Amino acid sequence: MILIADSGTTKTDWRLTCKGATIGAFKTSGVNPYFQTEDEITASIDGELFSQFADYEQITHLFFYGAGCTPEKNTMMSKVFSRLFPNATTSIFSDLMAAAHALCGREAGIACIMGTGSNSCFYDGAAIVKNIPPLGYILGDEGGGVSLGRRLVSDILKDMTSPTLKKKFFDKYQLTAAQIIECVYRQPFPNRFLAGFSPFLAENLAEPEIYGIVYDCFKSFFVRNVMKYDYKSYPAHFAGSVAANYLPVLKQVAADTGVKIGKIHKSPLEGLIEYYNYLIIKDE
Repeated sequence: MILIADSGTTKTDWRLTCKGATIGAFKTSGVNPYFQTEDEITASIDGELFSQFADYEQITHLFFYGAGCTPEKNTMMSKVFSRLFPNATTSIFSDLMAAAHALCGREAGIACIMGTGSNSCFYDGAAIVKNIPPLGYILGDEGGGVSLGRRLVSDILKDMTSPTLKKKFFDKYQLTAAQIIECVYRQPFPNRFLAGFSPFLAENLAEPEIYGIVYDCFKSFFVRNVMKYDYKSYPAHFAGSVAANYLPVLKQVAADTGVKIGKIHKSPLEGLIEYYNYLIIKDE
């Protein structure tokens, strides 16, 4: 059996497959080795994933794609998985490679992630050959859920939105300005907190001021990331909930910047299942 995981800071989606068919779908908390220790990650997966299925000893291949899974962190992740999946051959990749494999397959193109955070690369069909650094939610992550939430909260607290929209926001979330500041500056995972406001933007996208926030954040992602590649020769593909949930704005920004849009997937998992089932069957 093959287990494939797509993990972000907010959540991890797992698919269990056998002979090309999906036989299990699971969801657990996000994993990020930059923010969590080896023991914390082990306990999270052990407690949340194994409570949903107990056949982990039958897994022969584990392909884990995760935010923060860089070469310097993958030694720690390998230790986690050797403890949890002792019989499996494990491969660990970045979440960006998940987008490249799922969206581009074996063809060259620009692969982008727009979820809680954002990232992008140029993929030559076999490897990532260029990557504009995402820089995280403080210095970068343009166009991701964190940047959308940060801009929304900032505009709300600085009275940059209409009184009606401001009241609607506070009625929905029942937060004070002081509580927001506490969550952003003093509590763990402020990126998750800020990204949690993305649904409010989606629900109110018809409001011109909300549309403007999303448009500005997306255009910043295109200008500072996508357009740094050879976007005139290759399409840009997108994976992530933010890309899928704000599709009309994404297409408008692409048209305004001259970027050709390719595939758009809410999750890279279906593409990854196809990618790996092909490789496993081919090897067999």
